[in-house]
Amino acid sequence: MKTMTGEIKAKGQLTVPKKIRDMLKLEEGQAVTFLAIGDSVIISPKRLDLDEARRQIRRIVRESGLTEEAILSDLKKEREELYREKYGKKSP
Repeated sequence: MKTMTGEIKAKGQLTVPKKIRDMLKLEEGQAVTFLAIGDSVIISPKRLDLDEARRQIRRIVRESGLTEEAILSDLKKEREELYREKYGKKSP
């Protein structure tokens, strides 16, 4: 792959070229890791940790427009249906 350039803005924000974002499957808000080696920097996607998982779940819930109560209610219904499918009766 040929070299690409980005631009560092006033607050230190760096624009990652679209081809690179697509190749690494980087999404808005995703954390990345910076590794300085001499006068170069390696940027790679950060592995999903618990805090990152929570952040992504909050984003998905916010974008869905569902309330916490609606999600928990649907989860209860889904669990009851799975229990009924597996054991042939209503959950205890």
